[in-house]
Amino acid sequence: MDQAMQTAAPPVPQPARKTKQNQGYWRRFGVFYLMMAPALIILLLNNYLPMIGSVIAFKNVNYQVGIWKSPWVGFQNFDYLFNASDAWKITRNTILYNAAFIFLNMVVGVAFALMFNAMRSRKAAKFHQTMMFLPYFLSWVIITYLVYGFLNPEIGMLNKTILPWFGAERTIDWYTEPKWWTVILPIVNTWKGIGYYAVFYLAAIIGIDQEYYEAATLDGASKWRQIWTITVPLIRPVIIVLTLLQIGRIFYADFGLFYQVTRNAGSLYDTTLVIDTYVYQGFIVTGDVGMSSAAGLYQAVIGFVLVLCSNLVIRRISKEDALF
Repeated sequence: MDQAMQTAAPPVPQPARKTKQNQGYWRRFGVFYLMMAPALIILLLNNYLPMIGSVIAFKNVNYQVGIWKSPWVGFQNFDYLFNASDAWKITRNTILYNAAFIFLNMVVGVAFALMFNAMRSRKAAKFHQTMMFLPYFLSWVIITYLVYGFLNPEIGMLNKTILPWFGAERTIDWYTEPKWWTVILPIVNTWKGIGYYAVFYLAAIIGIDQEYYEAATLDGASKWRQIWTITVPLIRPVIIVLTLLQIGRIFYADFGLFYQVTRNAGSLYDTTLVIDTYVYQGFIVTGDVGMSSAAGLYQAVIGFVLVLCSNLVIRRISKEDALF
């Protein structure tokens, strides 16, 4: 037996086998990594490398000595947000508005996608999709003037034309009464961005195999029954992904919407002041970049935690629908 073991052929060296496997892997998939390289480099330079600047949130920046030699102040810059008299108000407004935006973008976006998909004329459907998508490309400056032309207290269409149709006896000064903006801002935000979300949902609906609908029709299912039992369940992963992405920015507010559309009217601050506009105004007054950086870091960390928690909840309910 010893002689047989001595005369047996030696095993193939493992490192050589791994080297051949690696060469075959890179020959097969190397071109895909090469195609991803530009996007990965841009992502690294634009999204990850600037994270080093988060150190500003913990420093009292002195431009004469530079960022790295500026003295550390710990969490002192965060006191600007948490100890301010308006801390509760700006946090409440930011969260509630974004929660309303997320809900409206999902419900209205899915509704419009279903309507576009139900149109028999493809040309009409494409025309309506284009018209719905057009506001998304308009800047907030243009939208600000459109809204102002609509809400102008003296010559606005709402006061001069629409309200008299309903028998209104007085005009409303929309830029001095904050209670109306809890409705105006969600409407404006939905009008601007709904085409963007409807395209995602429509693409998911178009990708559904038509055999499901044919089988449901043979079973006598109505259109509404098909929507609730086929369409909505099959586009649920897309709905979850888009919702999670929006939850990640629930502590961010669209600066153009809350600052420009409201024309930064001080009388509206009770319902329009959010974290981003509050920090901007504080920066204009004090010029302290450390406080602004602290606010941005706070928003990013909270958004990241919320995405993780939301994804964890989804994994417990339906593991297949989780983002990761």
